[in-house]
Amino acid sequence: MTTIRPFQALRPAPALAAKIAALPYDVYSREEARLAAEANPLSFLCIDRPETQFPKEQDMYAPEVYTKAAQMLCDMEGSGRMVRDASPCFYIWELCMNGRSQTGLVACSAVDDYLSGIVKRHENTLSAQEQDRIRHIDVCSMQTGPIFLAYRSRKEITALIQKEKAAPPLYAFTADDGVSHRAWRIDDPSVIRQMAEAFAALPCTYIADGHHRAASAVAVAQKRRAAHPGYTGNEEFNYFLSVLFPDDELEIMAYNRVLKDLAGRTPAQLLKELEKPFQIAPFDGDGCFTPAKKGEMGLYLDGRWYCLQTRKEYQKTDPVGTLDVEYLQREVLSPIWGIHDPRKDSHIDFVGGIRGPEELVRRCHDDCAAAFHMYPTHISELLAVADAGLLMPPKSTWFEPKLRSGLFLHPIEKNQD
Repeated sequence: MTTIRPFQALRPAPALAAKIAALPYDVYSREEARLAAEANPLSFLCIDRPETQFPKEQDMYAPEVYTKAAQMLCDMEGSGRMVRDASPCFYIWELCMNGRSQTGLVACSAVDDYLSGIVKRHENTLSAQEQDRIRHIDVCSMQTGPIFLAYRSRKEITALIQKEKAAPPLYAFTADDGVSHRAWRIDDPSVIRQMAEAFAALPCTYIADGHHRAASAVAVAQKRRAAHPGYTGNEEFNYFLSVLFPDDELEIMAYNRVLKDLAGRTPAQLLKELEKPFQIAPFDGDGCFTPAKKGEMGLYLDGRWYCLQTRKEYQKTDPVGTLDVEYLQREVLSPIWGIHDPRKDSHIDFVGGIRGPEELVRRCHDDCAAAFHMYPTHISELLAVADAGLLMPPKSTWFEPKLRSGLFLHPIEKNQD
């Protein structure tokens, strides 16, 4: 049984939603974040990345940086730029990109569902990356970045959501990246009850994006439970901010790999070694090569593209082994480059599919030596891996459009006013 509940969101005043809502904190480099914050001082990025409010040399993990984020949050609410709903609500969030839309329910999911495996994961997390968000949530007493959850689509939930979308939206704006956002508030107690009951019929949900944010929210909850041994389980810190989307509305883009060197090989030597796990054909078409089906990858090497086809004799049948990203890791990156933990290895970098194959070419002419253009992992593959209790290789999925931070915040302590 899946447990969700409504919450009293802290959110932008409607006229400021487009200015405040920002892309997630982790899609920016430090310099990109600083420039974006300077360009739009109202952007929630200023709070999500509070080091942008200090000189460049500032230690971004110093205590005063997190204190600054908490102060800015208080200022945003005190000035009326952000408002807090008077009663617990659910919210509906529709995102539309390139003519395709997806609609999710903004709600709080139970920390205990995460701990018991009802909220299923498909990636490991790095504790070093979690520590920053743990401190941010803890000092601010606020979850600022929603966790992107998926669920197997149910007509009952779809019908409830579509009915609520017939009302005028709470927010409606198009962001600078061309993604349009509409949101609705559900404050009717009877509809809230129906929605919670409909989701309770789901055996599980799946983390699509936001493994580190989820782990950080859970870590803060456990810290506060330890500090309040008499906790009841009803406290806000026992729940984490999430947006739940049906699987049939989601699309995954490729997550590509770039290599900093050729592991001591010449291009010709590398191609010779790759003939073992792949059938290789030079690409003579115009532009960049884009894989068209599962089992097909593009290789950019020494100024030209190649089409790679995986060989049947090296393919596996388990949910992880069938993934193209796992095939590349198992048959190429580990034996040839010696990359056994790509999360920590400096010889590899990852490029989200939203940047296109042209970015792979640019990187190979800039700071890399080879690039692999992947065929996207399908949402059904993600669910199968999670259902089997297995883990994907890191950076296996790139979801678009990205959820904006700052549109809905979850206070993890009751408002004292």
